[in-house]
This record gives sequence, structure tokens and C-alpha cells, in this order.
Amino acid sequence: MTTRTERDSMGEMEVPADILHGASTQRAVLNFPISGRPVPAAVIQAFAHLKEACAGVNAELGRLDPSVAQAIAQAAQTIRDGLDGEGGALVSGSEGRQAMDHFPVDVFQTGSGTSTNMNVNEVLSNLACLDAGQPIGAKNPVHPNDHANMGQSSNDTFPTAMQVAGAEAIIRSLVPALTRLRDALREKAEAFSEIVKLGRTHLMDATPVTLGQEFSGYADQIDKAIGRAESAASALASNLPIGGTAVGTGINTHPEFGAKVAQRLTVALGISFAEADNHFEAQATRDCVVEASGFLRTVAVSFTKIANDLRWMGSGPRGGLFEISLPAVQPGSSIMPGKVNPVICESAMMVACRVQGNDLAVALGGTGGVGSLLELNVAMPMMADALLDSVGLLSATAEMLVDRCLNGLEPNLSEIERHLERSLMTCTALAPVIGYDEAADIAKVAFKNGSTVREETLRRGLVDPEELDRLLDPGSMTRPA
Repeated sequence: MTTRTERDSMGEMEVPADILHGASTQRAVLNFPISGRPVPAAVIQAFAHLKEACAGVNAELGRLDPSVAQAIAQAAQTIRDGLDGEGGALVSGSEGRQAMDHFPVDVFQTGSGTSTNMNVNEVLSNLACLDAGQPIGAKNPVHPNDHANMGQSSNDTFPTAMQVAGAEAIIRSLVPALTRLRDALREKAEAFSEIVKLGRTHLMDATPVTLGQEFSGYADQIDKAIGRAESAASALASNLPIGGTAVGTGINTHPEFGAKVAQRLTVALGISFAEADNHFEAQATRDCVVEASGFLRTVAVSFTKIANDLRWMGSGPRGGLFEISLPAVQPGSSIMPGKVNPVICESAMMVACRVQGNDLAVALGGTGGVGSLLELNVAMPMMADALLDSVGLLSATAEMLVDRCLNGLEPNLSEIERHLERSLMTCTALAPVIGYDEAADIAKVAFKNGSTVREETLRRGLVDPEELDRLLDPGSMTRPA
């Protein structure tokens, strides 16, 4: 491999000749050969927005030459363009390299994310060098520390970038996916509104409910999930640490820097960002990320309820409930011909397991004595990776549930009617008329004899046939008011 010699404050370092990062990044690549999984591209994208905003504010405040700020902005745009879609080479002539090849630092790196912050600074510097006709590593016209990192520290840029990335992913991806899922469930609730079926509590027969009422519950779960996702985004966006620099005091930056950067990010991304009220809280903790992850965990739990109910109602076709038919999307067994399984529901439930695991990782990363220590949290790259993984998984799962499960889901009316007709819990409607004990005895005798509540009630002559028809009407039991 052809290399070039780069230099940082620790001395010389050999770096691959066709890569845009510098010596500091290369040291991190060698130091952290852990997972082979780099910091998520969404964090790098957020860094590119952040660095452009910081350069613009520094120029506005008279601290940075406007031409240097423009060079940083152009380099940041090049990074964003390269990471959009499928990605591509950041510079011409390096088609063998993809954009993320220039951002190789492992997730499990220095806990402050310093390696990634310097990775972005070095790539910005080298892109600006190339644009100016200078060789890689010239640090002219943009120096990675003096210019790209002006008025900043890894300790306020990485937490800001992870929050920007998380908020944007939630607003751009998760909220629209959940909205689509909610709307699909509402459509089913409306379509199934007149289908009366057996209700179940404790997995045992209960009083009737409509299939539409069940689906209305699922729809409302997801409607609340949308609110939770929006709350997660707000927790991240409203507390940006930028402006605190090293320990929260704002040393080496302008007092207006953080607020102005937040304003520029708001304009650039169309999301309302705000500087943290207290930089010591914002940098010493990651409570806002723990909070956001908690909302995502709740969304995942909602997915488990819906997916599990659907697979129960679709179980069978001969030995289960089989009240609904789930779309047959693939063969269910390599040995049992004709078997079809609720694979979409199972996939959704595995995602929920992973999201809840991610939430535990985020919570542990925010825990005092683990990640949050005195003036800085030192588990941020892992937390960012887990949070964004949860957002991506939940977004894709919501889309999958619509496309591969709800679209094509149909009620099995004959099975629904059969279960309802044999229900013993319709005796509940008799209790106000004949008393609880008598109604309970009717249910027990009907079960023993294999008869129905209607037959046993008529045999005892407790209620006139016309009144009994009214009392035992399943539809009226779903609308007792």
C-alpha cells in the first residue's frame, strides 16, 4: 500500500496515500481495531453541518477569514454529497474509495469522540487543500485545529453532532414511518368496525369486541408512539452542548457562539435547535440521549403488542385462533410442506428486543461512574451508534409492517363467528338480570354439556326468548352505552 507521511502533535505517522484523513485519525485506526464498524454516517453528516455552521459563525463574529469559512463550507458540502444515497468518492480519481472510507474510526474509540472530531477536521482540511490546488496534508488554506475546530472542542462537538443526527433521523425517518403505520391501522379499524368477535383477557374467553375496536387500539398506540418519537427528537434538539468547549466554561470561544450555531443548524436542517441552558449539564451527562432512547424503547414495546396480537389472531389454520389471515410471504418450513409462519411479526418482535437492548446500552453509557464522569461523558460514540441503530430499526420495521403484513391482512369471518357463537362469556350480559351466581352456573353447565349460554338459559326459563335475544346480541355488547 502506498503511503504518505503526515504529522500531528505526537510526531510523524504513515497514512494511506489515497485517504483524506490525517495522522490523528490514523492513530485511532491503529489503536481501536475492535468492531470494524465505524461511527454511523449520520453522525458524520451531522458533523459536516455542524462544522459549516461553526465556520460561518466564526466568520460572522470576525474571528475567521470569510474565505477560509467558505472553504470549510464547500468541503462540508462535499462530505454531505458523498454520504448521500449510496455514497461515492469524495475526490475525483479515487473511485476505489467510498465516502465512508475516509471516516474509518471504530465506534469503540475514545469515549469523548475526539478521534471522530479530528477525523472530520482532517478531511475538511484536506478537501480544502485539494480545492485550493494544494497537496493533501498542506493544512492550507484550512488547518484542522486552528480553523476547522475554531472555538470548539471534541467535548462539545461530538455530543452536538450525535444529538443533531438523532433528531434528524427521528424527524426525517421514524415519524413518517410511524405515521404511515398509524394510518394503515386506522384504515383497518374502519374496515373491520362491524365485525364482532370474541374478546379475550388472560388469553381466555371474554365478552365480545369488534375487530375494528382492537385495531383502533393498535392505531392509538402508534399515534402515541408518534408523540413519543417527537418528544425524543425534542429532547435531543433543545439541549445542544456546542459553545461549552472543553469543560462547559466556553473557553476559547465567543459567548454568542453556541446560540448562533444552533440558529444556523435550525435554518440548514429545518429542525428547531437550541443551545443548552447549562453547558455543565449538557457535557457532563447524556441524560437527553437516555431520555430519547427511553421514548424509542416504548415505541418498540408498542410494536411487540401489535405484532404478538396479530400472530395470535392469525395462528392455525386448524389448531389456532385463525381469526385473521396474515399475508403468506414465504414458505414456513424446510420439512413441513405448505406451512406458513408469521415471519413479519417475528421480525418486528426481534427488532423490539434489539431496541430494548440498545436502550440498556445507552442507559449504561449515561450512568455516572461508567460514562458520565465529572465534566464529561466518555461513552458517547457507543451511545450514538445504539441510538441511531434503534431509530433505523424502528423506521424500517414500521414500513415493513405496512407493506408486508397489514396490506393483505384479511379477517376470517367463519372462524370469528364460530368462536363467538360458542362463547360462554356472553353470560356477562345476563348477570344484571338473573344475578352473578346464576349466570356463572349457566356458563359452567353449558361448558360441561357442550351447549350454549342461550340454550341453558332458555331451558331454565329465566328470561323470555325475545328479551334473551336482546341481552345476548353480540353487537350490542360492543356498544353497551
